[in-house]
Formats: sequence, C-alpha cells, structure tokens
Amino acid sequence: MSTRAAADPDEAVAKVKQTFKAHGFGTLTEIDVRATLRDKLDEEVEDYVILGVCNPQLAHQALGIDRSIGLLLPCTVVVRAGQGGTVVEALDANVMVNVPGNEALRPIADEAASKINAAMDTLTS
Repeated sequence: MSTRAAADPDEAVAKVKQTFKAHGFGTLTEIDVRATLRDKLDEEVEDYVILGVCNPQLAHQALGIDRSIGLLLPCTVVVRAGQGGTVVEALDANVMVNVPGNEALRPIADEAASKINAAMDTLTS
C-alpha cells in the first residue's frame, strides 16, 4: 500500500505516527535509515524512516494462534523522500496469512489490513 503525503519527510513521520495511533496502532520502533547509513557506512541516501507499528489486541490474537507470527510483527510502514514529495508505504497485513500459510490468521490479517487501509486513506485525504 502506498500513498503520497503533503508534508516533508519529518512532518510526515509525525503525521503517520499520529494517524496510525488514531487507528489503534502504537509505534514500537523507528529506524532512521539515512542516519544509520551515514553513521555506519559514510553513505548518503534520501530521507528514509522505517516505523514498526503494532495493534496490541490484534498482535495478541495472532500470537495466540501461531507463536512464530512474531517474526512478521510489528507491521512495517516506510516514510521516504520520493520524486515529487514524500512517500508512505505500508506492508500488506495479509503476509500474516500468506507467509506461514495459516488460514486461522485470516480474520486478524483482514482486520489489521482494514485498519491500515483506513490509516493510509486518512493520510491521502
């Protein structure tokens, strides 16, 4: 899932966190890829932040079905500079079903995907 944000990358990161929080997701991790690559490799790249967002209720339900699902948590959202503005991308929550091949996770993945889509739609409008 991808959209463009009408903000610079720093403002977009704050807006993404706020928007996902309003849809039941907390931000567990924030990785500033640009700063990391500059510090570790002396390389320069565009603004690029990876956020790990999580809906605690859905994560708890998924872990109750398949403990190894933690390998796919938290949900990943990327905020990066792109041509013509800031790009926000979110991983499709259906990977929770597709990767382990566990259909019992389908209702949870569908609910997560619905919430992520709603957050992304809010960012677009």
